[in-house]
Amino acid sequence: MQHDLVVSFVGNQATVRKSGMVFPQGLSERSWEQIGSSLRELANSSAWWLADWLIFGETTYGWRRYREAIERTGLDYQTLRNYAWVARRFEQGRRRDSLSFAHHAELARLAPTEQDYWLRKAEQQKWSRNELRKAVRASLAERGANATTPITDGAQSQGVAQLADAADAEKRQPPTTKITIELSATQLDCYAKLAAAHGLSVDEWVTRVLDAVDRRVA
Repeated sequence: MQHDLVVSFVGNQATVRKSGMVFPQGLSERSWEQIGSSLRELANSSAWWLADWLIFGETTYGWRRYREAIERTGLDYQTLRNYAWVARRFEQGRRRDSLSFAHHAELARLAPTEQDYWLRKAEQQKWSRNELRKAVRASLAERGANATTPITDGAQSQGVAQLADAADAEKRQPPTTKITIELSATQLDCYAKLAAAHGLSVDEWVTRVLDAVDRRVA
């Protein structure tokens, strides 16, 4: 037996069920458009809600957070980790309601001042997520090109030199390899406890364990 859900954004314009939505005959095009916009906002907000919910659980209940979150949401560990990571990079006062969670995720690796600049730019230009990504990548590529171009102005030369040093430092860093490890729920529970005891996430704890093993073998 299906149970209708009480969802305020549709009012009496449509009936929302877990497995679908039923629309009345004679629904105006304007009402249909408004429902679509509301669904978009709901989908976007749910990512933030899940992220903040997970962070609260992590802060309050420690190691139990991921086991419970996986069971409660049906989402995998990495998806939840990604949500929480983006949310931590943007405290609530800096999030833009007019932009999607995906917009913010595109900028999560940047410094806060750069994040704010691009969020403001995307909001003003009404960029999609892909348009924002394209603009940011073009800017980073141009910045990298400018780092190799001689400039006579002292202040600009210093800035370019700093960018060049940063690029060289990045090149000197050893290449990284992504490893995927499949764990049972019991194993994840056990490792989460050990990681929490050291104040670390599971992936951070695993990395440290592997580094320690490598040093012992060497």
